[in-house]
Amino acid sequence: MIDLRRLQILREFSVRGTIAATAHALGYTPSAISQQLTTLEKETGVALLDRSARGAELTDTGRLLVIHAEELLALVEATESVLAEQSDRALGVVTVTAFPTAAVAFAPLLVPPLRRHDGMQLLLRQTLLSTGTQKVRSREVDIALVDDWSGQHPGRGADSALRHIHLMHDPMVLAVPQEHPLADPAVSVVLEDLLNESWIVAPESERSRYATDRLLAEVGGLPSAAWEFEGLGTILSLVSRGIGIAAVPALAMVGGPAGLVYRRLPSSAPKRHVYAVVRPSSVRRPAIKVTLAALRDASQQVSEEIAQSIGS
Repeated sequence: MIDLRRLQILREFSVRGTIAATAHALGYTPSAISQQLTTLEKETGVALLDRSARGAELTDTGRLLVIHAEELLALVEATESVLAEQSDRALGVVTVTAFPTAAVAFAPLLVPPLRRHDGMQLLLRQTLLSTGTQKVRSREVDIALVDDWSGQHPGRGADSALRHIHLMHDPMVLAVPQEHPLADPAVSVVLEDLLNESWIVAPESERSRYATDRLLAEVGGLPSAAWEFEGLGTILSLVSRGIGIAAVPALAMVGGPAGLVYRRLPSSAPKRHVYAVVRPSSVRRPAIKVTLAALRDASQQVSEEIAQSIGS
């Protein structure tokens, strides 16, 4: 009989690539992970890992078993979801990962509706990298809030086995200090005029910088004197102190510092789409259902707040 937990470890190894990384992700020692994989090889009677002085990698048989393990683990989760559905109670822990601006905006709105379910617990974690989808696929988390700037539905290719639920559009907005001329709604926002401003932008490695570059590309590009700072929170803090202006996703407004005015940008400005990513095998679980419903309601509330806050 093959142990499901050992299959999970093998699948995790296929994702992480090393014994050490697998141990770190699962909270075990490397020796314990190595021992579990050796035991799995004895259970199956075949070599699953090709070990060498440089490390270990899956054999062809190991890769084949991982494919079947994914199917089996999904079937087990689907079965557990169906059984949980019969009780019609939201029970257990639901783990959600989100990019920082979504975590800040949604967290206060998720707590009240989910607290009504005594048998469940929400764990909301922030991730700075675009790893949310992978975390759902590897079963580290149940739901991931992810963003997409391309305008194309992300549920394709490697992500096609996951369900992507669209939550909201998140437009770029212009953030200026309260004493700035553009803080007056009677003054029009003209992109060409903004090239003479002092800009504060994210580094090129951050996705919001990609959107800023796209925004200004049609009028000659970002001024060479723009200053780079990591984190939208830091950028907005500097803008509030009158150091410059910035184009940021509207979600960054929620929970942002005081002393700022946000202006609507031209309709051609980039906007991102926010999705909730889940495994299809988990969506019938009541705790997942109520969390997704709370996320939809929170998205609607945040969208309405953004619409009210953006000047003309």
